[in-house]
Amino acid sequence: MRRPVVLRLSGALATMALAAAAGVVLSTPEVSAAAGGATGYATQNGGTTGGSGGRTVRATTGTGIHAALCDRASSDTPITIEVEGTIHHGNTSKVSGDSCDTADDKIELKQIGNVTIVGVGGGAVFDQIGIHVRDSSNIIIQNVTVRNVKKSGSPTSNGGDAIGMESNVRNVWVDHTTLEASGGESEGFDGLFDMKNNTRYVTLSYSILRNSGRGGLVGSSESDRSNGFITYHHNLYENIDSRTPLLRGGTAHIYNSHFVGISKSGINSRAGAHAKVDSNYFRDSKDVLGTFYTDEAGYWQVGGNIFDNVTWSGPGSENHPAGPDPQSNTTVSIPYSYSLDDAGCVPDVVSQTAGADKGLRESDGNCSPQTPTPGPTTPTPGPTTPTPGPTQPGGTNLSIGAGSDGSSKADGTSYGNVRDGDMSTYWSPTGSTGSISIKWDSNPTVSMINIREAAGSEGDIGSWQVLDHDAGTVLASGSGAGVIDFARTSLRKLTFRITSSTGTPRVAEFETYAG
Repeated sequence: MRRPVVLRLSGALATMALAAAAGVVLSTPEVSAAAGGATGYATQNGGTTGGSGGRTVRATTGTGIHAALCDRASSDTPITIEVEGTIHHGNTSKVSGDSCDTADDKIELKQIGNVTIVGVGGGAVFDQIGIHVRDSSNIIIQNVTVRNVKKSGSPTSNGGDAIGMESNVRNVWVDHTTLEASGGESEGFDGLFDMKNNTRYVTLSYSILRNSGRGGLVGSSESDRSNGFITYHHNLYENIDSRTPLLRGGTAHIYNSHFVGISKSGINSRAGAHAKVDSNYFRDSKDVLGTFYTDEAGYWQVGGNIFDNVTWSGPGSENHPAGPDPQSNTTVSIPYSYSLDDAGCVPDVVSQTAGADKGLRESDGNCSPQTPTPGPTTPTPGPTTPTPGPTQPGGTNLSIGAGSDGSSKADGTSYGNVRDGDMSTYWSPTGSTGSISIKWDSNPTVSMINIREAAGSEGDIGSWQVLDHDAGTVLASGSGAGVIDFARTSLRKLTFRITSSTGTPRVAEFETYAG
């Protein structure tokens, strides 16, 4: 993941004329309008910072959004796009450029990176226009309303998804949004928040999903299990038939959300999915947790939830409700820190914080909503200091000059490749799991490692353990590559053990630091 700087459109006269016609307001540099920082799984795999740290443009049309994307120096030149007004089919056209691949009928974030889209001013409404993220990474969508996106009838957009992600998407944070429809599939609508075909490290926070047949899914079919590491927190699911969400494979963390009026089924963990379901409030709903419409089981860990007037159907060959007394049937390790509001105050906290145009209010973890500073702002002239990216290790990489070994190595790879300082070389196990170690003649003190995946394999590493090899002690566990902290430990050999992955993982560098 590249560290972002925020971009603005160029000042050339021709470009300025085009931008003005497209509904783009050129502005001077400023701090990103997006407030707060990513939470949940979006903080993993290098973090999600969108277009923070550089310059900003404002768009008042869909064509203006596309023009801002297309005027960048490259497809991953970072940009923050402030959106104000109503985006609809009549003002959303395809714009061409080397740094974009846009379309007439949707907001297209395709084959790009380092982008923030944030609603400002009087609000941003995407009316019958969906937001499509494909083959992209490091995206933030914040403080917008997306409504009535259809897959059939007229007009249609984005396959009927309010926000849809597919095909090798990494690190997306969707925050303080309102996603809504006016009916189910028979009325032409599909999902409000869908992920498929290798989409990972996503957080949906402080959002409202309502009045739809389908809340959202992870995985397009029982065989599409390449997605995962999704966090849902402080969201309101209201008047939804099912899929709040539907999980096919992968890991999800669902906490401090309010579910009301779920009429058919709620959190549907199936096809090997693992869900940690923490301190949520379920009210006036049916079958809010379980495996439904399949005999391919999913799993859940539950704690601190409140089930208020929830009814449960009886078990069957393709119906496996978790209730009426939901119990855990797995354990799920969460690699990031978070604070839980008590489930009893969740309806009140969510009502004050979730959705667009709520001032980006958040909970402090003690049932007390807070307003972050700064919130969305009007562009103000003047220089800015780039916002720092994720914290990276400092000091000497102790792996350089050390030794290494492992459990196995695939053809053409070497244990030594993880300590040569060269990102173009790497180690892979012979299968989807395995271990790689750094070893020393002495006993250095280590408290931090950085696992860096080779290009093209980012996100392939699933769950892992860090061990003091000789003592057999687990120093840390979690999922996803990146920077890993643990207690300062003096040891001779440090092992990174991969316990699950998608495909064959490739570790380019196993860096070690004293911390």
